[in-house]
Amino acid sequence: MTRPLFFGPGEAVRAASPGSVFVLGGDEGRHAATVRRLAAGERIDVSDGAGYRIGGMISAVGTGTVDVLVETAGQDPAPRHTLLLVQALAKGGRDEQAVESATELGVDAVVPWHAERSIVRWRGDRAEKGRQKWVSLVGAASKQSRRSFVPEVHAVMDTSRMAAWAAATVDRVVVLHEDAGSSLAEQVSALRAAGSLEAPSSTAVVVGPEGGISGAELEKLLAVGARAARLGPHVLRSSSAGPAALVLLNHLLGRW
Repeated sequence: MTRPLFFGPGEAVRAASPGSVFVLGGDEGRHAATVRRLAAGERIDVSDGAGYRIGGMISAVGTGTVDVLVETAGQDPAPRHTLLLVQALAKGGRDEQAVESATELGVDAVVPWHAERSIVRWRGDRAEKGRQKWVSLVGAASKQSRRSFVPEVHAVMDTSRMAAWAAATVDRVVVLHEDAGSSLAEQVSALRAAGSLEAPSSTAVVVGPEGGISGAELEKLLAVGARAARLGPHVLRSSSAGPAALVLLNHLLGRW
């Protein structure tokens, strides 16, 4: 069984070295000591959320703190091909389901998207509150899946801003669309056959809301170089389309 993972302050985690004692405090220390009731002799990992991981044995448990005798320390390798999820805001918590599953599947960043047909809207103060909720969500999902990298959560974007951001920062953008002429698997296989995946790259997957992506939105994204792709013969919910695409990409890009 894999060891439980907790997150600690970046500077303190990176300063730890084998043979030293790292004190895990704060919310994470309380969770380890009080909620998980971990005991001396058990082994845990602690990460800074940016890929640096220390591992060791608990030497003492205090009131809301855990002392870890560090045995290993180092940077986990980042994937050669990074994956991003542009998830349209959706009702019923389906957007949150997608983000949680995507985090467990290894997504590197998520972008909340105000699509034309999104029923849920983040306006004013709610925009940052919504983003912070996703930040907490990806943090918990990273911890659950023992990930040392916590995905970045971008600020919410409308279609124009998202299209401009994607064109400027991502190597390829895939818009999941049921009427696409080719599948995601076919497109990635063609890229691999052409040798286009030999160098590190980034891929963003765009998922629409319950009502789908409008024709105007699709045209705007195609105009900046995005390509439409379908997953298979069935139409998936907003909560499952992104994670399904990430599973496929993890395999085809050699991340798994």
